[in-house]
Amino acid sequence: MKDIHAIQKDFPLLRRKIHGKRIVYLDSTASSLKPQPVIDAMNAYYKKHTANVFRGIYTLSEEATALYEKAREKIAEFIGAKPEEIVFTRNTDESLSLLAYCWLPHHVHPGEEIVTTILEHHANFVPWQQYAAKNKVKMKIWYVNKEGVLDEKELPKLVTKKTKLFAVTAASNVLGTLPPIKKIIHQVKKLNPNCFIVVDAAQAAPHFSIDVNEWGADAIAFSGHKMLGPSGIGILWAKKSTLEEMPPFLFGGDMIREVHEDKTTFNDVPHKFEAGTPFIEGAIGIAAAADYLLSLGMDTIRAHEKKITKYAIERLQKIPGVTLFGPKNIELRGGVVSFQLDGVHPHDVAQILNEDNICIRVGYHCAMPLHEYLGIGPTCRASFYMYTSKEDIDMLVDGIKKIKKIFQ
Repeated sequence: MKDIHAIQKDFPLLRRKIHGKRIVYLDSTASSLKPQPVIDAMNAYYKKHTANVFRGIYTLSEEATALYEKAREKIAEFIGAKPEEIVFTRNTDESLSLLAYCWLPHHVHPGEEIVTTILEHHANFVPWQQYAAKNKVKMKIWYVNKEGVLDEKELPKLVTKKTKLFAVTAASNVLGTLPPIKKIIHQVKKLNPNCFIVVDAAQAAPHFSIDVNEWGADAIAFSGHKMLGPSGIGILWAKKSTLEEMPPFLFGGDMIREVHEDKTTFNDVPHKFEAGTPFIEGAIGIAAAADYLLSLGMDTIRAHEKKITKYAIERLQKIPGVTLFGPKNIELRGGVVSFQLDGVHPHDVAQILNEDNICIRVGYHCAMPLHEYLGIGPTCRASFYMYTSKEDIDMLVDGIKKIKKIFQ
């Protein structure tokens, strides 16, 4: 990977100063910064190719269509899939909700079961919870140990012949826990070959390599804005056969093949799920983001994050009054460190850190069931990416020490 300072130069926002101080961005788990190549790719669409896709028999429209479909091919390549298996959505939440509306009602019936984990973001918890409550379906939860790690020995107790859906995150946005996805999927399929497995990869796709064929899941969802791309673009991957059997989610626009007074024929997948004018520049942006990530190397990015996370944990745990959450083994966690500071509300921590332009996230991080299960209130969360430096961690540590002095 390029030198960390060379990488930082690719991100215009990091050159900005507020009140004469540089920005220390430690909230990449919420949304990542955007490198210049992504900005350039989206601007090129605005400047040179602005037109609607699929509709115009003229050069601009044909260029826009080619860029849009090329983006689909790039994302397919990024996760080892086929282009026709890639559905563009608004975000991970919409991708998962699409499954809840279009797949669940036709496959999960009263008396059957859904299994998910306590680690999940609300997007991979609430849709299944709500469906289960309304349709007399039992929802089971796989809990973690004190370090936030799932015990694989519990799987045979959870997955039965009645289990129709198994939903799991590939990386916790609170504890940083990295469940062994490939191994878990293999075990679930062995226990119940007919169980449909959904993986929330929102916190995984930006940070390490994904190959849908190796994983063996039935559906995977992730977002553009967490992997250096723009907000408003998400990905749902599912096997072509799955997408073909599912009814459409929205109606109108390019998801139509023919409409008559008495019937309508829908378009082929994946277009069947992309009603109306899509976020064309968003697709172009996420493709440029994938190119940028691949140019650095996903394994290299992961190695850097492990190094930075290890450094952050070592420094933070030396501060009296700081409690860290998540696995101690760096191999089992991503670039996320959630913590609490004794006697100081997380909102106060964030507000004081902001005085020095140190950006962290506080609250329940859209994972309230996990916080409740652990018996803790809201937490502070610092999260890292390829542009995070040791100097950034040092400033965070100095900021926390400053807070301790203020409250003492």
